[in-house]
Amino acid sequence: MSKYGEARHVEVEHAAKGLRIALAGNPNSGKTTVFNGYTGARQHVGNYPGVTVDRKEGEVTCMGKDVTLVDLPGIYSLTAYSQEELVARRELSRGNVGAVIDIAEAGALDRNMLLVVQMLEMGIPVVLACNMMDEARKAGIQIDMQRLGKLLGIPVIPMVGRTGEGLRQALEAAVEQAEKGAPPPLHLSYGPDIDTALEEMETIVHRTGLLKDVYKPRWIALKILESDAELTEEVRTADPAAAAELEAIRAKLSVHVKDTLRTDVEGLIIDYRYGYIHSLLRDGVMRRDPSKDRLAMTDRLDRVLTNALLGPIIMVGLLFLAFQVTFSVGAYPQGWLEDGFAWLGESLGAVMADGMLKSLLVDGVIAGVGGVMSFVPLILIMFAWISLMEDSGYMARVAYMMDRIFRFFGLHGASVMPYVVSGGIAGGCAIPGAMATRTLRSPKERLATLLTLPYMACGAKLPVMLMLVGAFFPENAALVMFLVMLTGWLVALLVARLLRSTLLKGEATPFVMELPPYRMPTLFGMLLHCWERAWMYIKKAGTIILAISVLIWASLTFPGLPEEKAAPYEAKVAALEESIAALAEDAPERKALEEEKDAVEAELGEEKLANSVAGRLGKAIEPVTRPAGFNWRTDIALIAGIAAKEAVVGTLGTAYSMGDVDPEEATSLSQRLKEDNSWSKATALSLMLFVLCYSPCLVALVVIRQEAGRWAWMGFSLVFNTLLAYALAVGVYQVAKPLLG
Repeated sequence: MSKYGEARHVEVEHAAKGLRIALAGNPNSGKTTVFNGYTGARQHVGNYPGVTVDRKEGEVTCMGKDVTLVDLPGIYSLTAYSQEELVARRELSRGNVGAVIDIAEAGALDRNMLLVVQMLEMGIPVVLACNMMDEARKAGIQIDMQRLGKLLGIPVIPMVGRTGEGLRQALEAAVEQAEKGAPPPLHLSYGPDIDTALEEMETIVHRTGLLKDVYKPRWIALKILESDAELTEEVRTADPAAAAELEAIRAKLSVHVKDTLRTDVEGLIIDYRYGYIHSLLRDGVMRRDPSKDRLAMTDRLDRVLTNALLGPIIMVGLLFLAFQVTFSVGAYPQGWLEDGFAWLGESLGAVMADGMLKSLLVDGVIAGVGGVMSFVPLILIMFAWISLMEDSGYMARVAYMMDRIFRFFGLHGASVMPYVVSGGIAGGCAIPGAMATRTLRSPKERLATLLTLPYMACGAKLPVMLMLVGAFFPENAALVMFLVMLTGWLVALLVARLLRSTLLKGEATPFVMELPPYRMPTLFGMLLHCWERAWMYIKKAGTIILAISVLIWASLTFPGLPEEKAAPYEAKVAALEESIAALAEDAPERKALEEEKDAVEAELGEEKLANSVAGRLGKAIEPVTRPAGFNWRTDIALIAGIAAKEAVVGTLGTAYSMGDVDPEEATSLSQRLKEDNSWSKATALSLMLFVLCYSPCLVALVVIRQEAGRWAWMGFSLVFNTLLAYALAVGVYQVAKPLLG
């Protein structure tokens, strides 16, 4: 067996820096699994300069050399239609990587090989890794790796990313390819008309030295013929005269192709590339066992799961089940965490002397951060469910089934994925959701999606929803959470329809999406995804939420109540304490006096809070928000929530903790809200709806500004969403109050 074909699990050491090898591949080709198999949890995640596309890197050692693995965004081609494709092409053309491992799905090589052909045309050292070979073998597909490698002139490696088969061999082959240097570019024939134009254009590029340190001459000519906007602009900037010559040739060819073949040049080039791929695979490279059932498991499942009638019913059932499992399983560890933080606050309060430091730690830090951290188990369960749906391939079916609905509301079918990423299946985040809109080609559809995805039930809103549902609707927790999630979708779609009918009028674009095969997710992959998302949540609780909790504590503490206002309460408390001390422990009058003392201390605490900076602000806003059922404490929490939605829970925890008469008898925030006369089921519903729809968090607003390109759209998202949320909250509260109490 050759060194490229030997199957064994990958075992690599982690190193600091050295040779750079890129991982490329189509979405759903298993590239992320392969990257995780190489690097594990030792990954660095950031953004590419100037754009909001994720940049993932990890370090390994192979054949005694330090290697940095670069996980390129999942792309179908190197034509810069999206930011992902643009980022990948820049990374490859700038000489930033020594070689590329192209991850292709073995059972769908005819569709996956377009990317590797384009990279060979660029003159990049490539290793083709035929991933998911286990699935291909089960389907009766046989691939002659050595023959395919000989025809392409590159190493071709069988791989199973889930088990580690072929990972070591692919990396070793990539290191060897990088050491050999750039190979001669692949020259395909595109027919006499295009080939003649390419020769003329190559001559011009050679003569002018156009972008010679970046691209090969034939690649520049191909991209100009394909009307690639990004590269055309680069050429115009580098040499306007040469650009004019090249574009004149393209224009002449375009007219000729349209008149004679009734197509465009770009489509013709793609047809020839696929023709080349099909000829390779037919030449004894790829064979299917005729005895195998041609109707694969994926096709059989899709007959049911994407059925026009059964599909949506099953989808809704699975989403409801997600919430049912979250609440039934997560209630136990959540209760343990709540009890743990309550014990911590009580224990710390018992050993510390009364004063500012004790109040800061017990009422500010523990009550604020602890209120948020107690929801980590529920978040983990929700993330695990989402990861299962994503990794199994079912999430793509959700997008497919939602396409017709989205078209009715003026959105593109591909808008489903940004919605889902943002929290359409509760637990996402609007920030990566906003970044995901870059895959939408229509600027108006993209902007409509960008402005409406903040209505999804993101992971930051979940603690608020979970707390209120658990406190006021424990008997129907899963149903209420499910309805809240559906409400977010409904509001988003209705606002999108409004935008597409007014500010963002325009034609709809077609929806094209490849459905990946169903596959069993790996436990390691699911755990890694859950850990990444949960760790982001925990870091936020330990940084942003901690800082906000301290600020809220300070704003609820200062300035103190003036002596002349506090004196009457303190005098009355002192007198009652004296009277109580004079009575025997079993005296019948003692209980009444103790209750009266507690009531006076509560009034004093309320006066102190009302006199604070936050109290004054909340009291000032309260007349406006009272029709929605909100008191001044809630108003403060909602203001803090603009910085980060999790801060709503932390702020309420701090505000109600500082209002306690006896810190040693602290209860959970949910219990405090249930015991507060100003709260009711109608209030809880109103607040959930307001939090669901009002202004996105500060970071999400900044990303919306980046993606939309104008401050005005960020202002629109802040003001319009808040006004809409207020109107909805008032309406719900006024209707629900007489019905629910």
